[in-house]
Amino acid sequence: MAILGLQPQQRFPVLTGVCYSRLISATIHAPAVASVSSLSCKLKKWNNGGRLPRRLVVGLGASFWAQYMNMASNSKSFIASARLKGAVEQALQNVEWPEQFPFKDEDFQRFNETPDSLFYEAPRFVTHIDDAAIAALTKYYSEVFPPSNTPGVSILDMCSSWVSHFPKGYKQERVVGMGMNEEELKRNPVLTEYVVQDLNLKPKLPFEDNSFDVITNVVSVDYLTKPLDVFKEMCRILKPGGLAIMSFSNRCFWTKAISIWTSTGDTDHALIVGSYFHYAGGFEPPQAVDISPNPGRSDPMYIVFSRKLSTA
Repeated sequence: MAILGLQPQQRFPVLTGVCYSRLISATIHAPAVASVSSLSCKLKKWNNGGRLPRRLVVGLGASFWAQYMNMASNSKSFIASARLKGAVEQALQNVEWPEQFPFKDEDFQRFNETPDSLFYEAPRFVTHIDDAAIAALTKYYSEVFPPSNTPGVSILDMCSSWVSHFPKGYKQERVVGMGMNEEELKRNPVLTEYVVQDLNLKPKLPFEDNSFDVITNVVSVDYLTKPLDVFKEMCRILKPGGLAIMSFSNRCFWTKAISIWTSTGDTDHALIVGSYFHYAGGFEPPQAVDISPNPGRSDPMYIVFSRKLSTA
């Protein structure tokens, strides 16, 4: 699906796609449903037994509209606070989670609901974040991964492609890539094996219990339409104490990212991913890390991670 000549493989920053939103508003008459309240307010409402109203936002992206309203009223919110240093890292500290998962089915709808197999049919041998963000992610991996060539270590790179951004020369006996395009996976030099699978159709992972020491997912958690199912499976296949690392930026395939992601900002994204760990069960309290290398000058880069409980 192309929009006014724009190819769907182009990626747009979630918070800086105002011109793009205006562009599509001229020809697309079915507005996306999007929440413009912050996730922190949403969690508070759910703790108080309330329901979050949803609004229709035409033309302007929801994140931009929410920030505009916040500035106009001189109020503070989680979305506005995403611009403050450390806001993302603080997002998952002392969260009072609602008893029930606070998101609804419409939160996981996408603007483009055509089959993902068609969208990812053609290989894309490109990187989706800039070099500085890639370097920051690789450095983070070098600090938290088991040492290279550690006997018995297995890693799963979920939503993988032709590159995994692992440290140069990093090897383990088993590094599995799971993705949507076989040509991309074949080109990935760190993989020892790969699986082609659409997690939005088949969230059950084809691996034995307690199989992996580490699971990574690079700038793709925002495309999962059944995230709790996937995160429960991640918990099942991780070894006790195993590490799950979800990394994301503010860039995405806008038409394929879920509604709750495209209508919120970076700090809220940390809360969203943290909620997946929390409500899936079996994980330690999730934590967020801001590894953005050059704030305001290169792509931001964030990590939400957790470990499988040793008793799970």
